[in-house]
Amino acid sequence: MSTNRSSGPVRQRAALGSALAATLLLSGCGAEVEPDAAKASGKTTVQRCGEPVDYTVPERAVAYEGGSADKLFSLGLTEHVHGYVMPPANPPVSESPWAAEYAEVKMLSDDLLNKEVVVEAKSDFVVAGWNSGFKDERGITPEILDKLGIQSFMHTESCFNYPKYPEKVTPFEALYTDLDRLGRIFKAEKKADEVVGGLKKRVEAVRAKAPKGEPVPVFLYDSGTDQPFTAGNQVPPNDIIRTAGGRNVFDGLDQRWTQVNWESVAKAEPEVVIILDYGDLPAEKKIDFLKKSPHTRELPAVKKDNFFVLDYNEGISGPRNIDGLEKFAAYLRSLDR
Repeated sequence: MSTNRSSGPVRQRAALGSALAATLLLSGCGAEVEPDAAKASGKTTVQRCGEPVDYTVPERAVAYEGGSADKLFSLGLTEHVHGYVMPPANPPVSESPWAAEYAEVKMLSDDLLNKEVVVEAKSDFVVAGWNSGFKDERGITPEILDKLGIQSFMHTESCFNYPKYPEKVTPFEALYTDLDRLGRIFKAEKKADEVVGGLKKRVEAVRAKAPKGEPVPVFLYDSGTDQPFTAGNQVPPNDIIRTAGGRNVFDGLDQRWTQVNWESVAKAEPEVVIILDYGDLPAEKKIDFLKKSPHTRELPAVKKDNFFVLDYNEGISGPRNIDGLEKFAAYLRSLDR
């Protein structure tokens, strides 16, 4: 927030002190303060990870993957969306609760997000995650797009290690934050409040029904044969497992999607395995591998056939996280422990 200059150190310190007190008061309530300069220009100041950015209302948004598109569609912003980029590993958009909205916009690419597709689409706004959609190695980052005059927004869930402007909150809180911030950017605050309120009620309903006692140890299997790829504590499955009454056996890893070793999986003795379902390898084949592999065939979850299949778009940051939560919670409650 800018402060007015004044002549004299005493008056300046007083002005700065008052501004700081006001800022602390507002930030303590979770508010994001919009600078006067942004208001005067018709822009809205919203955090992009830990960085305050001035936004104008986008008219040609591009969404990368289902989580980004779902957030925009859930807020009723279809008319502001030009198109989406959807790599082939993603499940078909026809399976989305917003299939009709997907049909109204363009599929721009079935490859990874890149600068060329965004520029060719004449986009004025790109939504993606850090190190998933935006990536230095692929030459598309918020900083690069800023220089091109293209606005960008990152999933808060992906911000915990964003260079210079990190931001760290729990995955569900990150989802609510994104919907709130997108609502402000598109001036759809009322709709965002309604959507977030509905999601929070559903989460609390699940939490109230969670089994009592020691949480069930759960291992999420994404992929990998030599070494497994799994979920750390910075991705939605960690909150899905915890809220439903389980414990992610790798919740101590301050990571998003990460590689571990089979020895640590065996040592954790998971009673349930979540299979993340996506790509060319069906969930059934992943389960078959775990049943045959000497690393995993003796795990309690495998011996009891305790497998739960989580759809890819229920596992990445987006409104469908809560669908996945409700399904997994029902599954946990059905187990005979």
